[in-house]
Amino acid sequence: MTVLDTALDPRDPAYLEGRSSTLQLLAELEAVLDQARAGGGEKWVTRHHARGKLLPRERIEMLLDQDGPFLELSPAAARGSEYPVGASVVTGVGVVEGVECVVIANDPTVDGGAVNPYTADKIRRAARIASVNRLPLVNLVESAGGGTPAGGIARELSRLTADRVPTVCVIFGLTTGDAAYLPALSDYTIMVRGHAKVLTIHPQPVRGTANGHSGVDVRATPVVPAGPGGPADQLAEDERDGLRLARQCVRRLNWRKHGPPPRTPDPAAPRYDADDLLTLAALDPAGFEPREVLARILDDSDFDEFKPGSATVVAGWGELHGYPIGVLATPGSPCSAAEAQKAVHFLHLANATATPLLFLQHHGTAGEQEPDARHDAPLVHAVAKSAVPHLVLTIGATDAERPVDRSDEPRFQFSWPTKGPAPADDGVIDPRDTRTVLGLCLSAVHSAAVEGAGHVGVFRP
Repeated sequence: MTVLDTALDPRDPAYLEGRSSTLQLLAELEAVLDQARAGGGEKWVTRHHARGKLLPRERIEMLLDQDGPFLELSPAAARGSEYPVGASVVTGVGVVEGVECVVIANDPTVDGGAVNPYTADKIRRAARIASVNRLPLVNLVESAGGGTPAGGIARELSRLTADRVPTVCVIFGLTTGDAAYLPALSDYTIMVRGHAKVLTIHPQPVRGTANGHSGVDVRATPVVPAGPGGPADQLAEDERDGLRLARQCVRRLNWRKHGPPPRTPDPAAPRYDADDLLTLAALDPAGFEPREVLARILDDSDFDEFKPGSATVVAGWGELHGYPIGVLATPGSPCSAAEAQKAVHFLHLANATATPLLFLQHHGTAGEQEPDARHDAPLVHAVAKSAVPHLVLTIGATDAERPVDRSDEPRFQFSWPTKGPAPADDGVIDPRDTRTVLGLCLSAVHSAAVEGAGHVGVFRP
């Protein structure tokens, strides 16, 4: 066992300054998250509750196991855009009847749950996570359609059937647009009596419109009510009953993980305080030391470094919440030929042993030296061929013109708060929550079989 050392001194003024800087960024992030949780505002939330209906996060809370974790994805989506923060939908990974599931819940207090471009992207990402990680999907639907083409949502959800990933759909109210096709795309459909209505709209060409001009008159098919003749497999008396039936559906799936359980059932906590990560999050690439991060997230701060001594690329093995994991840490600066070769060799070993990988990367600002394609290409090729699950944690600002990472469609991707633009990923997290978030991700990816690709590239001279 190799226990990592730490050099951080809480009495150092730089330590306190970095901690204060990160806390300020977290306070700004919390304000944005409060906007997302507020939905359409007090007026619409009050009206929604007055109708005896639940908010999306209330529905999710009742769906999940009591005191179970919920990893919300991209809660601040659409921040800074013309659309409401949160993209009028809540997505995430939670536990239902002991089964890890992806949950999607429309927010009907925001434009009736209408779909905008950010909503579509967020739902597609959630469906993709369900597909690649083999996680059952539960859709909590109440959506007034939208003014943006969202056909990609239906396509992504239909792939779940091909991948034999079960889907459960609970319809709580009026549902139109692409969401109206969810009952046909789901294995189980539950509708709330007296509230759930499905309305499909088909544009039909006509000779003229009301203003005398030719064009397309949008005509709607009749509303399909919840009843024996409708698309429902089960009828719920109210929203709480609908969520109870959804839990019952998940329980009857008899779902089992295909991946191995944690190697260590009762892992030891890191030996160093996670609060130190607030300071590490504020460091620039030149002062960033990945081993300091690993000492605060790996079980027992135990890290077996692969080919130690490199100043740029750090690679090695450890466990996180009992799951074996390989870590490949890179800064924003380019790799040398020797360092790229080391990384390719490490990727090969991770695939040969079917060990999930954590890419820990620090990106600086623009103006840094561009990578040498002669050295970078073999590494990019090896990453592309790697078949083990990839998790990504990005630290520092990113430049829009440079690649965010080399991870090639990671299973999950998070970042720490930064003063610059954050990468498009599954969310910005509090550095102190890193170990918990990565542990939830590792548990989720093990719902699918964890397999490697064997040889992924040339790693010897």
